[in-house]
Amino acid sequence: MNEDAYAEWLVKRKDPPYAIPVKVLMVVILAVSVFLALATLPGILLAVAAAVAAYLVFTNLSVEFEYLFVEGDLSIDRILAKTRRKKVMECKKDEIQIVAPSDSYLLKDHEKSGMKVYDCSSKTGAKTYSLIYQQGADCVKVIFEPNDRMLRSMRSYIPGKLVRGDS
Repeated sequence: MNEDAYAEWLVKRKDPPYAIPVKVLMVVILAVSVFLALATLPGILLAVAAAVAAYLVFTNLSVEFEYLFVEGDLSIDRILAKTRRKKVMECKKDEIQIVAPSDSYLLKDHEKSGMKVYDCSSKTGAKTYSLIYQQGADCVKVIFEPNDRMLRSMRSYIPGKLVRGDS
């Protein structure tokens, strides 16, 4: 397989500012509900509900994105708590209209009102790119953080549609 035919990159999303207080609150609620469970019958139900809520909070606050570029096709998966995976988007190279730095003026020509926007970046201030593609009748914009290898692969397979920020 050609070296530029395959590129993979994993990006961990920065935890939101409210993540630590929410996690602390969930631990406190869980501890209180366990003490109530020892004293009363409704406390057992409260403890089970608190345990389920704590599980959901902890898993949904740990998010990673996996970008996979194979022979011109891009797919992005969201990984929750390093265990569950869900496909965010998948597009073929023929559907891609433009890939450019997110602050590029060239994106304005392709953006449409009401288009779906998926933010698959780490939110750490790193350089992001926007990909706009046609999905049936809908136009979709994806914000992501490709590494240099992925950008080289994109340049090989979709050269006319990639705008590099450093060129």
